[in-house]
Amino acid sequence: MADEGGASVWLPGQFASFAAVPGDPGFSFETIFYVRKASATAGTSFSRGGGLLIGYDTTEQYLYLTPGYTFADPVLNGQLFLGVTFSAGRADTSVWGVLTTPNANVFSTRNSDGAAGISDLYPMSSLKWQTGSHNIMTYIMGGAPVGTYDPNRLAGVGLGHWAIDAGLGYTYMPASGFEFSVTAGLTYNFINPTTRYQSGMDAHIDVGASYSFSDAFYLGVAGYFFNQISADTGGLALLGDFRSRVGGVGPQVGWSVQLAGLAVEFDVRGYKEFAAQKGPEGWNIYFTASLSRTRRSGEKAR
Repeated sequence: MADEGGASVWLPGQFASFAAVPGDPGFSFETIFYVRKASATAGTSFSRGGGLLIGYDTTEQYLYLTPGYTFADPVLNGQLFLGVTFSAGRADTSVWGVLTTPNANVFSTRNSDGAAGISDLYPMSSLKWQTGSHNIMTYIMGGAPVGTYDPNRLAGVGLGHWAIDAGLGYTYMPASGFEFSVTAGLTYNFINPTTRYQSGMDAHIDVGASYSFSDAFYLGVAGYFFNQISADTGGLALLGDFRSRVGGVGPQVGWSVQLAGLAVEFDVRGYKEFAAQKGPEGWNIYFTASLSRTRRSGEKAR
């Protein structure tokens, strides 16, 4: 039950380059297609011979749709954005185990499950400030458990509990075309009312660096690090406190076009995970398309 099946409310790599740069006032719409494949194994040897090896595999595909509005009038001398993310997806999960006895007998078992449907709801608000090349952001995001969830199944597309995530972001973007962004946040997970289980607090950081060859094209690299900073509660502690950890890094590319007064921005980025602890490790890819009113020359939007 750790992290309600290995997932967190914060999506690894959720923020990347240009995270804190103000956008254009008015309505916007963002679409993200997210693909992830990861696995984990663990084993132990018995003092009299033999041992136990267990494994976990997961494959996920999610579609995130985020309508939002950026206010033209300043709020606390910053730019206010309000949005909400609707999501749907599919998750396929399998677990397996191999038991070897001291006299070399082998027993194995495997179980798999798949789930598809509407996922959870994520309202979000951010404030952004800009001073020359320096851009600062603060954000808050909630997780509402409206998605498909069954505690008796291996797979699910909803977490089954409420959560709140908040943090700060910074983007350095001089006129040279170089850009660097970092966003850090904390996630508080509320008790799952069905299982009475509560995942611990999570700390996470996203980074991105890129170079814009023109107003319409950039290349760069992005990464993230996730670390659970407090123990899960509500379950047996026979196997420890389930504090998970994982990092990821990979390339990113973005380009934009102008269509009938709209700015259409595309971004593709992929991450290879590493240093996983008490959780799955694999890879994930983001395909993002954002629509907004035609932006002013020289501005970037996440």
